[in-house]
Amino acid sequence: MSDLDAQLLAAHEAYDVPALVALYRQAAATADNDDARGFYLTHAHVFALEINHPDTARLRDALIEMGRESAL
Repeated sequence: MSDLDAQLLAAHEAYDVPALVALYRQAAATADNDDARGFYLTHAHVFALEINHPDTARLRDALIEMGRESAL
C-alpha cells in the first residue's frame, strides 16, 4: 500500500473532508491514465461540494474539460 493510499484510508476513517479533497486531488495529479484521474477528481469534487470548499468550481471545471461533467 502506498503512503497516499494509507493517508486516504485514514482520512476516510476520520471523515476528514478537507483532507479527502486534498488527497484525492493529489491522487488525480499522479494518476497514470484518464480513467483514474477522472475517478479521483470526481471524488475530490463530491467531497468539496459537501463542505463548500473554495476549489469546488475548479474541480468541476477540470471534470468538464475531461468530458466527465456537463457544463449545463
